[in-house]
Amino acid sequence: MAEVRKTGVPPWSMAVAAMLSVQLCSALSVGMIEVAGPAGTAWLRLSAGALIFLAIARPPLRSVRRRDVPVLLGLGVATGLMTLAFLAAIERIPLGTAVAIEFLGPLMVAAVRSHNKRALVWPVLALAGVVLLSEPWHGEVDAVGIAFAALAGTGWGAYILLTQRVGDRFTGVGALSLTVPVAAVTAAVVGIPQAAGQLSWELLAAALGLAVLMPVLPFVLELLALRRMTSTAFGTLMALEPAIGVLLGMVVLHQLPSPVQFAGIALVVLAGAASQRGGLQPLPAEPEIAVHAPEPAATKES
Repeated sequence: MAEVRKTGVPPWSMAVAAMLSVQLCSALSVGMIEVAGPAGTAWLRLSAGALIFLAIARPPLRSVRRRDVPVLLGLGVATGLMTLAFLAAIERIPLGTAVAIEFLGPLMVAAVRSHNKRALVWPVLALAGVVLLSEPWHGEVDAVGIAFAALAGTGWGAYILLTQRVGDRFTGVGALSLTVPVAAVTAAVVGIPQAAGQLSWELLAAALGLAVLMPVLPFVLELLALRRMTSTAFGTLMALEPAIGVLLGMVVLHQLPSPVQFAGIALVVLAGAASQRGGLQPLPAEPEIAVHAPEPAATKES
């Protein structure tokens, strides 16, 4: 931490780097999906992430009380299902569109928990952006891909709520060393059958590299950024994540949006930023992982 301060690295740059890492991981996962399938990719990535967290942090098992178990298991299962759904979505629809649809989940949680009816305008605005992104008037909408992205968004919303409860008892890497293994086991149910015949040392090494990109690196960067930024500033900045998803989709996957789709992503980003600037109370984020980010931008395990 002292080293970061000496180099004068601005905290916003670490937050942006975290988002880039998350979306780069998603973009690079598309290649693995072609080999191991979305469920197989989810299982391999989560298993590698679980091994990394178990290697760097001892699970605080002695601190776990009986009433903590259902919440910890629920958070792990939600993380696994969210990852499965998101990877299934990006197999079928562009990365930027999937991220924008998934973003509706935390936006809706933020609006509902704000106890301000006017806050519902931001999820509606983001939904309008998603319509522009999907361009249904062209008649080429992949309903299954959109449904998977919406399911991932629902999982992200549930993840935020469960993480808030877990955050009352556990924080940081310790929480991840408890929940990510559960997520890996959840994904294994469908992931092992899908990937079993494709396993190789190259695939396992790729999974390990992707696990470093997410959740390990984003967690460290976001934790450092949050120590030097207000939660509102951080949440506003994290609203850029759908736009970064579009950017990485263009650069890595050559998914070039139309002008109308660019307008759609602008609406989603505006809605995310406005929800923070409008004074919504942030929730502790998810542990990809941990309990550290504001609500609409909580880091996710996808």
